[in-house]
Amino acid sequence: GVEGVAAHGVAQDDANFFLTNVGAAIGPFMYLGAKHMFTGYDHLLFLVGVLFFLYRLRDVVAYVSLFTLGHSVTLLAGVLWGIRANPFIVDAIIGLSVVYKAFDNMDGFRRFLGVQPNTKVAVLVFGLFHGFGLATTLQEYTISADGLVTNMLSFNVGVEIGQVMALTGVLIALDFWRTREGFLKHAFVTNALL
Repeated sequence: GVEGVAAHGVAQDDANFFLTNVGAAIGPFMYLGAKHMFTGYDHLLFLVGVLFFLYRLRDVVAYVSLFTLGHSVTLLAGVLWGIRANPFIVDAIIGLSVVYKAFDNMDGFRRFLGVQPNTKVAVLVFGLFHGFGLATTLQEYTISADGLVTNMLSFNVGVEIGQVMALTGVLIALDFWRTREGFLKHAFVTNALL
């Protein structure tokens, strides 16, 4: 029901729109997608971890694109093709993704386990789970089949627009912080808190 969906940051008014909309509504679904990304603290925390030590724009684009690819595939597959996943397991893995990236940023894998997992593969795989997190939320609703493909593509585009806007702010803040003394000293503590 709608109560279970609230844990994923879907406001009651937004839930009502999903339930009552019939037909293509490109603008409103793009807005809802962007809003989801701004209120989706789980996505943002993971991406902050991903971007934390990326200094070149090329690397930022590569990693964010991998996350976006994974997120988009499972969001659309879940809603359009009805592919289901246990929402409790998905939520646990999403939480684990934030912990994973912070531990990776603290050089924990190499230091404690003597291995370094492939970060790009991890970002893609966790992107798949983040998309499933949103898909399981939307699967709680009975969304009209009239305009569904257009609406879900619009929602997904909105998610990506919101992601770019949020990450632009994150990158500006990180770039500013990196020019200050003590960034590396505080980086460990910040990732521990993450």
